[in-house]
Amino acid sequence: MKRAVVLLSGGLDSATVLAMARADGFACYALSFRYGQRHAVELDAAARVARALGAAEHRVATVDLGWIGGSALTARDLDVPKDRALETMGQGDIPITYVPARNALFLCHALAWAEVLGARDLYAGMNALDYSGYPDCRPEFLAAFETMARLGTKAGAEGAEWHVRAPLIAMSKAEIIKAGVALGVDYGLTHSCYDPAGDRACGRCDSCLLRKKGFADAGVADPTRYA
Repeated sequence: MKRAVVLLSGGLDSATVLAMARADGFACYALSFRYGQRHAVELDAAARVARALGAAEHRVATVDLGWIGGSALTARDLDVPKDRALETMGQGDIPITYVPARNALFLCHALAWAEVLGARDLYAGMNALDYSGYPDCRPEFLAAFETMARLGTKAGAEGAEWHVRAPLIAMSKAEIIKAGVALGVDYGLTHSCYDPAGDRACGRCDSCLLRKKGFADAGVADPTRYA
């Protein structure tokens, strides 16, 4: 089978992407990160999702972004925003939950592993519609990364074509959920919350609010356990 490296956070979007990659006929090598985030709940979720969706392998890489700071997801002195109006997300300033250069660093690790595996496809859950305003979720960024991969790898120098596949890029959260349900994704295994209380989602951060709205708009029961 063709091989692909799939970025797997343990959240709703990345679980759907893993299911899509499998449906596309790839043997999926799932890659998660311990990057200095506030909690490890999402890594437990990623392991569950990888098993349930038949990943050929699942690895957790350590990339310490905690020392950099600048994000409410890694710096303990910054609060995760709560109860923001949905219509303001993606508008104006980039929110404090943006982690500097995170997606670029994650994709670089995926690229390196893919080159060793002989894979030429990277799957990621970036989304340009139902997201909080992150610049590294834009199609322009992914296209630029493909160019960098071609220019900066042995495989690229030898003529290989790299593909960063972001199948959710133009989908609403409701559309993503419907697609995942059709592919058999159990969203009860996933975790999306930025600031959970134990293993329960807070229900108030941007990620929780977008997730709630997505299930409501899709007409699908939300399996999330909220605090």
